[in-house]
Amino acid sequence: MNRPIHLLLVSAQAVPNITPVLDDSFKPGKVIMLVSSDMRQRADWLETVIKKRNVGTERWPIDDPWDIEHIRDRVFELLGRQPADSMALNATGGTKPMSIAAYETFRLFEQPIYYVHPEQDRIIWMYPPNQPGLKLADRIKLPEFLQAYGAAVIRQGSKLGVPRHYRDLTETLIRDIDIYEKPLRTLNFHAARAENRLTAELAEYETKDRHVRNLIQLFAETGLLSLSNGKLAFADEEARFFVNGGWLEQHVYGLCLNLKLAHGIQDIGRSIQVERLQNDPVKNELDVAFLKENRLYLIECKTKVFSGNDPAHGDGAQTLYKLDTLKDLGGLQARTMLVSFTRPRPHDLQRAGDLGIRVCCHRDLHHLKDHLQAWIK
Repeated sequence: MNRPIHLLLVSAQAVPNITPVLDDSFKPGKVIMLVSSDMRQRADWLETVIKKRNVGTERWPIDDPWDIEHIRDRVFELLGRQPADSMALNATGGTKPMSIAAYETFRLFEQPIYYVHPEQDRIIWMYPPNQPGLKLADRIKLPEFLQAYGAAVIRQGSKLGVPRHYRDLTETLIRDIDIYEKPLRTLNFHAARAENRLTAELAEYETKDRHVRNLIQLFAETGLLSLSNGKLAFADEEARFFVNGGWLEQHVYGLCLNLKLAHGIQDIGRSIQVERLQNDPVKNELDVAFLKENRLYLIECKTKVFSGNDPAHGDGAQTLYKLDTLKDLGGLQARTMLVSFTRPRPHDLQRAGDLGIRVCCHRDLHHLKDHLQAWIK
């Protein structure tokens, strides 16, 4: 039932318009996008992904995405201009009037119509009837998914697993969280100050603190830093970042990686820098992100103390607002979680609940794997 041209209905739900193009056995040679004026930017984003698959694109504008008669006339005109039996309709996107009008017109011309299951990447044939469905071969990955929602991946961290010695270190920090919570604040402070210079001076009382010394020794045993005469020296910028909270990000990434096969995670990444494709490009950093059933999951990892007594403008509020904003990168179905080594303040926990952000913090980190499994079911 392959046709050389597919008609796509452009809307805020980008993924069902992309996944058929990812399958070499099903993709058309060209797509025509039915686009209203308010969806032009989203059409730009779709084109960026589609053209990378060597598929041609064309736009067929409509004036009003809610006017069924107008849409029907435009689709009728489009079909009349194409060679006979050259087109198929992807009826998954668009407004309801767009989908209904396009469906009715394609039925009138007796042209094939399919629907993409939004989670399973499966083609369901709506017309002709009784056609077998098709499981699309290649599920969408993070770079294409994010680009379809207007964000280009600039760089991302290693996709390899977490080394054993790092796993031992992070598991120790979380197991003994009550011991290391306070000294970790000290180490975070100095690691942050050491940015670009890789050294920091400890106060005398800090060097005498047994728990601070023990914590420094834990990191030193992995070759990340050294302490001599009260001066911390980090091995390199990557080591400094790891000590300054990157260890929690890597711990969370490792847990998600272990869940990948058992839970059908399509793709996973960490330290992903994206640039939103707007008039004034905006850069964002995604600590950990993964896709499951074409839904984007975002995790923000924090080891710092949330300071500030102002519920609306403190560190906790800013972190949660940022995380809520990042949901735009995945559409309405995106989910977010805050993983924190310290306890957020009560008003921050309340705000997280109001924003639909899952929180796993402090001693709950002992059971983070269980929290992740429950979250992605």
